[in-house]
Amino acid sequence: MKNIMGEDAIASEENQLIPAQRQQIIIDLLHKTGVATIKSLVERFGVSHMTIRRDIAALEQSGRVISTPGGVKLTSWISQAPPRGRTERSTLEMPRKRAIAEQAGKMIQDNMMLIIDAGTTCQALTPFLVQRRGVCVVTNDFYVVDSLFTTPGVSVIHTGGAVDSDSRSSSGVLATKVLEEINADLYFMSSGAWNLDDGVTTTSTDKVQFKQAAMRSATATCLIADSTKYGVRESYRVAALDELDEIITDDDLSQSAQSDIAQGQTAHITLVHAE
Repeated sequence: MKNIMGEDAIASEENQLIPAQRQQIIIDLLHKTGVATIKSLVERFGVSHMTIRRDIAALEQSGRVISTPGGVKLTSWISQAPPRGRTERSTLEMPRKRAIAEQAGKMIQDNMMLIIDAGTTCQALTPFLVQRRGVCVVTNDFYVVDSLFTTPGVSVIHTGGAVDSDSRSSSGVLATKVLEEINADLYFMSSGAWNLDDGVTTTSTDKVQFKQAAMRSATATCLIADSTKYGVRESYRVAALDELDEIITDDDLSQSAQSDIAQGQTAHITLVHAE
């Protein structure tokens, strides 16, 4: 029936829904995306902002969602904190991470100086350096260093700094001082939390210091983060999305998020498909 009616007719049907029907569709959508903006819901249903806000208020009163600035999230989705430990994260979303890393690897040319952030997605980038020559990698990630020990044509500088045993990386004042002496071509930033409203956020001020210093030291910054991290918010803000030059994520990023990012005049975004 959808193919016959077309999107306009479906939208027309949706704006005739009673509140309970519309609210169930919102819940179904949030189970897929975790988060939705009021703007995207208004466009989806063809109703007013006030109608959507009443729907959200009703769902929030029932304990199923939590309203956020400009949007709404599932209560159950919010309460699920992302895993902090490197061991826990090392097996999560690996097809997405490999696809993102492969695309990121295409940005790397011979004789570049790179800053590679800590994290499993950044570690997944290291195999794509094998064919490069004259590359220098500056990193705070011990696993990235270990992965590159036997890679010919690649020299490695570890920043040092205060060691975080959970993430197997370092940060803080000592690490940022090393970055102040670097003129890098490209910084690959990782993040466990990013969205349009808050930008890239993280869990500590030491990590903020490191990431911001890396951005200042590099000609360009590329965020490499899978779609499951989108909509998550941590306590400390690193940068708005429009302060980045490139974002590489997977094509499971919701259509509403893609649309919001495209309309928000943020960094260029590349979507990759994970097998």
